[in-house]
Amino acid sequence: MRLGTFALKSTLKKRIKKGKEDPERIHERMGKYKKERPEGPMAWVHAASVGEAQSALILIDTILETYQDAHILVTTGTVTSASLMEQRLPARAFHQYYPLDHPGWVSDFLDHWKPDTILWLESELWPNMLTEIRSRDIPCALVNAKLSEKSLKNWKIAPKQAKKILSAFQLILTQTQNDADHYAQLGATQAHVTGNLKYSAAPLPYDEKERTRIENAAENRHIWLYASTHDGEEDIACRIHKHLSKSIDGLLTIIVPRHPERRKQIEPLGEKYGVTMKFRGGAKQLPSDDTDVYVADTIGELGLFYRLSPIACIGRSLSNDGGGGHNPIEAAQLDCAILYGPKIQNLAEIYAEFDEASAALCVKNETELQTRVEKLLADTEGCHVLQNRALSFVQNKSNGLNKLMELLSDNLAPLRSERERQEQENKLWQSGT
Repeated sequence: MRLGTFALKSTLKKRIKKGKEDPERIHERMGKYKKERPEGPMAWVHAASVGEAQSALILIDTILETYQDAHILVTTGTVTSASLMEQRLPARAFHQYYPLDHPGWVSDFLDHWKPDTILWLESELWPNMLTEIRSRDIPCALVNAKLSEKSLKNWKIAPKQAKKILSAFQLILTQTQNDADHYAQLGATQAHVTGNLKYSAAPLPYDEKERTRIENAAENRHIWLYASTHDGEEDIACRIHKHLSKSIDGLLTIIVPRHPERRKQIEPLGEKYGVTMKFRGGAKQLPSDDTDVYVADTIGELGLFYRLSPIACIGRSLSNDGGGGHNPIEAAQLDCAILYGPKIQNLAEIYAEFDEASAALCVKNETELQTRVEKLLADTEGCHVLQNRALSFVQNKSNGLNKLMELLSDNLAPLRSERERQEQENKLWQSGT
C-alpha cells in the first residue's frame, strides 16, 4: 500500500511539472475535497476527458430538469476538461477532479460525496473504484459505453476479473450493437443499445459578439479551419496555407490546438514556413489584414470557430502521435463541411456513419487535404451541399436521449426528493390510479 501511494504521488508530481495537473487542486486527485456535499439527493457523473464531458452536458441538463431538487457532481481527470466544465455546467452541477485509483483515495471520495446514484460515461473501468461502489451497493450505470475488439481481447485474458468489475453496473447502455455484444461476452447481462449520446448533445456554444468581431476583422477573406490539432497538424496547416495563398487572395487559416498549452511548440512554425502567425490568447486578439494563420489558443471557443468557418478539418486524424480522431459531430452541428484524415480509429464507428451518409470527406494525406480545401474554397455551391448533408445527418441521429432516460429511470429514482415523491403521490391519488 505504501509503495503504491508513493508511486501515485510521484506520478502526480511529474504531471504537475508537465502542466497536466492543477497544483491548487491536487488534493482532489488524492480523494481529499474542500467543497462540502450539497444537501439532498445527488448524482455523480464521471466523464474521463473533454470528449466524454461534452457528451455529458445534455444528459446533465436533462436530469436536472427532471429532478429539480437534485444536484450533480461531475468528475473528470484532465485540466482542459475541468476548465470546460467550470464554464458550461448549469446551476446545481459542479466539477471536482476524479481521484486516482488508490483504495484509500476512492474510499475517501465515496465517504465524502455519498452519491445516491452514479453514471459513468464511456470511461476507463477503474477496478478499485468499481469494487468499492459494488460493495456499497450504490446504483451505477455505464452510459454511452463502447468496447472495441482490441479491448475485448484484453479483458478476455482475465474473464473473472472482467465479470466482477462489470457487476458494479446494473445497466450498460452502449453506442452500437457490437458494443453490446462485446459486453455480453464478458458476462454483462444488462446491456442495451441506445446509440451515441454525442448525437444528442447541444451544439457547442459561442459568443455572438466575438463572432461579429472576428468576421469584421476578416471581412471578405476566405477561411478554413483545422480544429483540435495535435503535433504535426499545425505544420500541415501552415504548409497548406503557404501553397494555397499563391492562388487564393486573402486566405485566412485558423488553427484551434486541442491543447492550448502547446503554444510554445506552435510559435516557431510562423518563421519556419514563412507565414505571419497571430495568437488569440487570453486578450482575444483579432486577426489583422496581414495575418496568415490565426491560432485560437483558448479554451471553450471551438464552437465559435466552427461557426465562423465553412470548412473544418478535424484534428488528430493526420497527427504524428498515431492519431485516433476527434468528434466530427460538433462541426456538423455548426454547419461545417467536414474533412478528416485516415487515423480515426478511436471514433471509427462515427466516421463510418458519416461516410455512409456522404456527410464528410476522408483525405488520405496532406496532399489530398490541400486539394480538397482548395476545391471547396473555390466551389461555394459544392461546399454548401456538404455542409447541408452533415447538418441533416446529425439532426436525424439526435433522438437517442429519450430512450436513454427511459432506461435509466430506475437508476435515477433515488434523485427524486421527498417533496417530489409527495407531489407524485398526490397526482396519482387525484387521478384515481
